[in-house]
Amino acid sequence: MAAQPNLAASSSSSGPLFASVGGSRLRQTQAAATKPIPVLDLPALQAASQLLQEQLVKDSQIIPDLGDLISGSPSSASYTVFPDDYRAPFQKRRHIGIPESLWQYYTSTNLATHMGLLPDIDRVWIAIDHNLFLWDYVDGQELSSFVDQPDVITHVALVKPKSGVFIDEITSLLVLCTPVTVLLIGVSTTPVPGPNNQMRKEIKLYATDMSVTCDVEMSAVIGTPDGRIFMAGSQDGNLYELHYQEKEGWFGKRVQLINHSVGGMQSLLPRIGASNADDRIISLVSDAARDCFYSLTAKNTISVWKTNGEKHVQHLQTISNLYKATQDKAPGSPALAPQSFSIAALHVIDPSESRSGVQLMALTYNGVRLYFSPGSAYGWSASAASGFRSLSLAHVRLPPPNLIHPDEQSNSYRGGAGAYGIGPSQQQPTSRPYIVSSLENTCYDLGITIGVQRGDVADTDYLLCMAPDLTQIGSMGQLRGSQAQQPQPQYVGHGYGATSAVASRVPLTERATLIPMSGLTWASAPVPRSKYSVATTAPANTPAPLFTNELATQFSEPARQYIFLTNGGLHWIVKRRAVDALKEAVEEFQVENNAQPLIDLHDSYGRDQTCAMLLAIASGNTFLDPMVQSPVGSMSRVSSELSGVARRAFYDFGQRPSWSERVTYGTSEGSGTVTFSGRREGFALYFARLVRPFWKVKLTKPGAHGLQELGVSDDILVIAQKNLFALKELLDTNPLLFHSAPGDHTGARSATGSEQEAWKAEQSSVSQLLSLLSRTIEAISFLLLLSDHRLGQLISQCDGEVQKLVSALTFEDLITVDKGVTASRALVNVIINQQIGQQISVDTISEVLQQRCGSFCSTDDVMLYKARSENIRRSVETRNPTERQTWLGESLRLFMKGARNLEFEKLREICGDYQQLNYAKGAVELPLHCAQTFDTNLQGQEYWLAGCPESDPRSQFWERRKRCYELVLDSLAVFEERCVPGKQSSSLSDEPETIRGHAYELAFASEDEIFHSTLYDWLIERSMADELLEMRPAYLEAHLRREPVTVEKFQLLWKFYVKDGQPLRAAEVLAILAESTNFNLPLDSRLEYLTLAVGNAKSHPVSVGGRHETAIAFLTDLEEKLEVAQVQLELFNALLPRQHEPDMIESFKTLSSRLYNITELYQNWAEPLDLPLVKLLILHVSQHRDESIVRPIWNKMFEEAIEGFEPKVAADRILAKVIPLGQRYYPSDSAFPLQHIASLLVRFSLTHKGDIPYGWTPRILVQCGVPYPEVWDILHEMYESQVPPFNEQANVQAISSDIAVLLTDWIEDAKRPQSVTSRGDFPVFRIDQAVEQYLAELEPGRTETKTAYEAIKRQLRRHW
Repeated sequence: MAAQPNLAASSSSSGPLFASVGGSRLRQTQAAATKPIPVLDLPALQAASQLLQEQLVKDSQIIPDLGDLISGSPSSASYTVFPDDYRAPFQKRRHIGIPESLWQYYTSTNLATHMGLLPDIDRVWIAIDHNLFLWDYVDGQELSSFVDQPDVITHVALVKPKSGVFIDEITSLLVLCTPVTVLLIGVSTTPVPGPNNQMRKEIKLYATDMSVTCDVEMSAVIGTPDGRIFMAGSQDGNLYELHYQEKEGWFGKRVQLINHSVGGMQSLLPRIGASNADDRIISLVSDAARDCFYSLTAKNTISVWKTNGEKHVQHLQTISNLYKATQDKAPGSPALAPQSFSIAALHVIDPSESRSGVQLMALTYNGVRLYFSPGSAYGWSASAASGFRSLSLAHVRLPPPNLIHPDEQSNSYRGGAGAYGIGPSQQQPTSRPYIVSSLENTCYDLGITIGVQRGDVADTDYLLCMAPDLTQIGSMGQLRGSQAQQPQPQYVGHGYGATSAVASRVPLTERATLIPMSGLTWASAPVPRSKYSVATTAPANTPAPLFTNELATQFSEPARQYIFLTNGGLHWIVKRRAVDALKEAVEEFQVENNAQPLIDLHDSYGRDQTCAMLLAIASGNTFLDPMVQSPVGSMSRVSSELSGVARRAFYDFGQRPSWSERVTYGTSEGSGTVTFSGRREGFALYFARLVRPFWKVKLTKPGAHGLQELGVSDDILVIAQKNLFALKELLDTNPLLFHSAPGDHTGARSATGSEQEAWKAEQSSVSQLLSLLSRTIEAISFLLLLSDHRLGQLISQCDGEVQKLVSALTFEDLITVDKGVTASRALVNVIINQQIGQQISVDTISEVLQQRCGSFCSTDDVMLYKARSENIRRSVETRNPTERQTWLGESLRLFMKGARNLEFEKLREICGDYQQLNYAKGAVELPLHCAQTFDTNLQGQEYWLAGCPESDPRSQFWERRKRCYELVLDSLAVFEERCVPGKQSSSLSDEPETIRGHAYELAFASEDEIFHSTLYDWLIERSMADELLEMRPAYLEAHLRREPVTVEKFQLLWKFYVKDGQPLRAAEVLAILAESTNFNLPLDSRLEYLTLAVGNAKSHPVSVGGRHETAIAFLTDLEEKLEVAQVQLELFNALLPRQHEPDMIESFKTLSSRLYNITELYQNWAEPLDLPLVKLLILHVSQHRDESIVRPIWNKMFEEAIEGFEPKVAADRILAKVIPLGQRYYPSDSAFPLQHIASLLVRFSLTHKGDIPYGWTPRILVQCGVPYPEVWDILHEMYESQVPPFNEQANVQAISSDIAVLLTDWIEDAKRPQSVTSRGDFPVFRIDQAVEQYLAELEPGRTETKTAYEAIKRQLRRHW
């Protein structure tokens, strides 16, 4: 398969936006792959992202920590050894000879020669006498030289310089050691294109004029991260520091050599610090991660040191007696003998390999490894620094006892098919195991140990290579013991000194092999991890795999390589990964049709891991080739046949999903869980590993000049995108990879219900992953595009909120959450505006954006940009009103089409533009349209209809609607203000009144009831209620009736009904208002509302078949309530003077809170407070006739008027009380019992005959409104009754005198023209006869009364 085309544009910061994306084929594929989707399904993307997170967590857990592997027992010797190199963990891959010119110089002289490796700058150093040569082994022939010093060079090291001492270009220092001097040379490196599409480092050497003479020759040079340089004296074994500074100082030279072994330490540590040639320091190792370094002496003593201020070091610990400690851990091991126990090298264990704290490994010459971790120390320890935990020997790793001699590996059964198919009978007998005894030039790199053993063949070395056997120590769902059944691997485990209890933890098992290498080895070193490898160092919030877990990193970085420098040149040894072995097994099946290796690898690594690797092979992962890749990581060339075999194996090994049913007890309903197939798991796992380098990384990080820059390098994103795109293309062109096979009897059509559920769940999950895959590819394109156009400047042009948002986002957030969508839109807007500023049309820009990252710039987005950037701009520029309206209308159409992607702040700006342009239609209709669009599921509308309950999740949708409505109201307010004299804008010629009127027409024409309600409230607040009532718009009645009701709404509602010709409805509203307990209304207001209600109810027209009968009943009820309300008001007024009395406060407050019925008023106030006048009023209104109630009231009133007063004063008091009440209540017997009152008056007058004039009683009754005939009847009845006190003649004669006055007044009244009694109705005959009787029975002494009667007779005869 040809290399995939480049998916991203050049990473140059000034490249054109429209640079070729990489060929027509890619354009077509991408155009198909990135069609703008209508709406991003963020929940689906988040579900897929969560699945990736689960896979990343698994990766961080499947391989145990080194500390866990070695903590189960004090020692171990478990190794897997293969008798051939087919599945050997290491392979020789490359050899380069020393350049011819250098070789000739080397062989033609007998001068002292030393060599070494400087892998950080891709150089071999070769010192021939005083001449230093630096050989660029990437280029192959490039040589640099340094000959400007006279002494023999014995040792060269590369260290990091101190900051601020040298020019910025110098990134490292060469330390040159001669027997008499140490000098520093500055080095700068520049990456330049090299052979085979690789980058090489061009170096420049700078003279520093820093050198120092020394008495002893220096070796074992190391540097610290802060630029300090330490070394050991070859002769005295002391610890030295080469101190250098920028300038000479008062207290120190510019460069000097400090002996830390005999400095201040000597007095403190006389035995250890003193110079001792017998136990001199022979090796130094720097531990940058823990900010310390270690020293090793000739007698196997290890010390730990820490820098402690300028020119000072602190000795933290010394570990001695290691042979005894080792023997204690592994007693009886043949590898441990006093005479052969000697440590060859110390190697630092990186924290990324062991989270549990295993810190240091010491390797002996015969291959025993001693692991140290913090704990109780063996040997003597100095006073340690605070926080430092002393190291102790944690585990002894014995050498492999079953190594096969390299000569025996090159036998006949190295063949491909035979490698996995030989039966036990075919196994060749092996000679005794090969035992290593003198390892040199060892290197250790993230779990892999390599050492050089002098071969038993002339001019040949053997490489002992050991690496963790992931198939034995990992938890990958593999079939344990599958290898044990095979004859080839020899698995040996010795636990010297182990307890009988079986350790519960998985023991450390390694693969080991011996590799022959021609030449004699001078140096070895691991190839520095590539820049891609740095990306696998995940941020803190990402579950990171251990670096020993190559399964997790093999798809995102090259294979691990090691360089060996021999007298014949450079050799590269490559660590073979699982994917390398699987690829070779696929190739073998393709060529020889032997499936056994594939099956064995599937059993060794488990279903899911195998499927993930097969996907990588089928899609041609960038890092399939174990050697270093090109800078942009071209895709591996995989033939279509090989890809086909990998696809088939992926399908077959992946198996089918299954469904586990769970039935809930007591119900008929069941639920279940799906166990996904290996295909889906492999897809998710491979996908997760490809995105791990950036998935949880912050999108940006602070860069130069205060600007932001991408959080990871462009190259890492390009490589990830290439692999993601290759994966997507593979899956798009093979859509059946995740379906059941046509001949599969358990296929979806014939499957049972549970199988169908499993397939359904699998399809759904795969679909989500595919969506995320497409979105991620586009996201990378989007970010690379931004990077090409100075991402930092683009971000700086966004508003503050967006800048904060972008700086807080991770790559995952950009792809899967709302905030990422918001940020990406803001950035697209900025880049489009930037390009428009360069006179590039929106269509041209959007075409590129949509082609490269369609989901980040949808068609809707394009419409918005076009509407804003082109149409509105043109409408501002044109002076033709018709053209302006055309452009504005087109902008409104585009904005409405793209409304769902319109952010609110952008909408606000657009409405502001429309207001400035006096475009009422846009300023009103666009936000109204957006209000509907932002609430597509009508959750905001439902929330509003439900009365806006508190703590309701739907409130956010209502708030979005409301903000849109507020924009409309703001536009109306702006147009209103322009109509105020003196505030008209002269920029545009339209009439302000016309624009305002048009804006209101559009607003009222809306069919959005919620908006109408908001609009009405706004108008009412602006004191425009009367205008609103005159218009009576469609939704006004519903708005005024809608909860929550208010007094203001009801006041408007009844007026609305009056205006609308519905007086009965107005009366109903007024009645509700008057009787409501929800409003704190004064009583007089309630009375007013009832009065208005009665008036409106009376105005209800009589109509045939209408509500006439109901209306009459309603009116009657209202009138009765009005009467009762009037009683309550009188009661209220009566109690008003007493409202502040302590026992009246609560009662008065209750009375004024609402309307009460007549019974409540009587029982709660009139009776308890003994209010006679109110009682009479209540009896009158209720028409309740009860003599036993009303008579005591009047009796008491008379008693109160009489008691303690002179008769004449009492008479006046009675008159003042009775007349008003009579005038009000007569003829109501309920409140004004006439007979009883007349009796009380007569009795009072009889009691005080001499003080009260005759006629006083009848005249009071007449003033009360009682007709003369009725008064005469009452008095006449008393005259005739003979009932006490009328059985006494004096009292009867007094009554006669009262009657005489009454009749005289009656006749005088009847004579008046305006008399209510007509002359015809006057009872002349009856009066005449009665007068005769009265005269006859009158006592002779009552002359005044007699005269009155006689005058009456004369008047009757004269006028009737």
